[in-house]
Amino acid sequence: MVNATQVSFFTLSAYFDTGVFKYLYFIIIVSLYIVIICANLLLIVVICMNRSLHEPMYLFLVSLFVNELYGSTGLFPFLLVQILSDIHTVSAPFCFLQIYCVFAYAAIQFHNLSILSYDRYLAICYPLQYNTRMTSNKVSVLIALIWLFPFLAIAVLISLSVPLQLCGNIINTIYCDNYSIVKLACSDTRVNNIYGLIYTCLIVFGPLSLILYTYMKILKVCFSGSKQTRQKAVRTCTPHLASLINFSFGCLFQILQSRFDMSSVPMMLRNILSLYFLTCQPIFNPLMYGLQMSKIRSLCKSIIFGKTLTDA
Repeated sequence: MVNATQVSFFTLSAYFDTGVFKYLYFIIIVSLYIVIICANLLLIVVICMNRSLHEPMYLFLVSLFVNELYGSTGLFPFLLVQILSDIHTVSAPFCFLQIYCVFAYAAIQFHNLSILSYDRYLAICYPLQYNTRMTSNKVSVLIALIWLFPFLAIAVLISLSVPLQLCGNIINTIYCDNYSIVKLACSDTRVNNIYGLIYTCLIVFGPLSLILYTYMKILKVCFSGSKQTRQKAVRTCTPHLASLINFSFGCLFQILQSRFDMSSVPMMLRNILSLYFLTCQPIFNPLMYGLQMSKIRSLCKSIIFGKTLTDA
């Protein structure tokens, strides 16, 4: 039995020898990281510098884009070091820090998406009362909750994992994962499993329930409303739905991979899919919202082509 205090590092066994191709992978990852930073920063700047975009929906989008920068930074620099390294190890403190960053990113993303759906629900179902229901104070409180609640929930999750007595230090992933560490435990993990279930309900099923409820109400209004109402709903909800489906797919595979035997799936494919929600989502969202929303699209063009931004 190995005590948790004696485990100074973890070995990430999902990496394999890529030979000279590691430099190609390094360039690909660097390029993705640069695209993510530039795309998300561009939209954050566009929204923050234009008073015409200082509306609740766009402020929630800023929160979404900031979280994508945060989540990417919690993964990409680490991934780049591991790609070039011949020994794929990570210190125990840094491993738990990465778990905190990655899990917090996923939790904040789900909460952001649920609040965006709630905002669209109010805008479509209560258009005349929207400004009184979604006040600036309410927006501030919701954004604070989006960030504070996941950080606190993850802190409890990590605090339960750190003291576990471990029988090994080999993790079959390319980045640190909490459940992979829990599976190494020799000590009783019932508390971890119970809290893990509560955590999943709070972080995943809670936001998804709110999203399902709001879209049921939106559909009801669309079926009974005018053509203009339906067009508004489609125009504003399409990016959100596409983002939700894309993110949920990535998270679902990551959950399945961490809890079930996926040895029949090629290692390369497993690695790519495990990175999906951390790489594709931060690229997908700026493109989807930037292309679908005319206000953002026109203002992005003005920045890219050197025109002066106006406080329209």
